[in-house]
Amino acid sequence: MSRRSIVTVAACVAAGSTLMIAPAHASETKDAGIQARVECTRLSNGQLCISLNTSPSRIEVFYTKSGGGKISAQLGYRTTNGGGRWGPTKSISTGERANTTWTVSYRCDVDYKGLIKVSGQGTFETPWATC
Repeated sequence: MSRRSIVTVAACVAAGSTLMIAPAHASETKDAGIQARVECTRLSNGQLCISLNTSPSRIEVFYTKSGGGKISAQLGYRTTNGGGRWGPTKSISTGERANTTWTVSYRCDVDYKGLIKVSGQGTFETPWATC
């Protein structure tokens, strides 16, 4: 496993994710029978990630809050072809992990970006994730 893979897995495990068997920017991982593409970004009070999963095909966006006060936020994603969706508004406190999952057949000729829209603070995003 490369240093980049180890660092990515460690960062995502620290964020409380159970999907982090695949390094960012890597090909599919078959170690545990789960295949996923994951991109994460560190924010001032937490970490935001998007995971493109197979078996079944789904998109998951999750945010692990590590500091600051309670927020009201929506998780979502957008695509390079202009598509995207938003989940319901959630109240997230420090130490909590919020996620929204869409069971969809996603296209591999399109890239996906995870989003969090925080009430009164704006929208934050992950790097692009690809198949």
